Amino acid sequence: MSEDHDTIRVLIPLKVRKKNGRPKITPPADYRPSEDQSQSPHVLRAIGRAWGWRRRLETGSASTIQDIAATEKVSDRFVGRMIRLAYLSPSVLETLVITRQQPAISINDLMAVTELPWEEQMDPVFE
Repeated sequence: MSEDHDTIRVLIPLKVRKKNGRPKITPPADYRPSEDQSQSPHVLRAIGRAWGWRRRLETGSASTIQDIAATEKVSDRFVGRMIRLAYLSPSVLETLVITRQQPAISINDLMAVTELPWEEQMDPVFE
């Protein structure tokens, strides 16, 4: 029987250990995460949520911040603060989301940066 396609075999060295009677897969000791995962998942998740909420308001699927807060089971104050992240400058968003560079400030400070003009937002975020 002849094969008409090429086969690629990928070997991933993992160890299976039992912890509390359950199998647990662990990476090898010399494993180093790739650089593209250097961005904090909290920042990416916050930006994603903010854009989702902004989209819901713009499309009319939610009419107020209170509607979003009730759906998400969070306070309207929280939604009002977090939705500001959807209004970051395109250059800041590109640097955070696409090139995944870590911001030099916290998420709370990042929300405050949205009040600055777009031209001035890069400096405080990536000092």
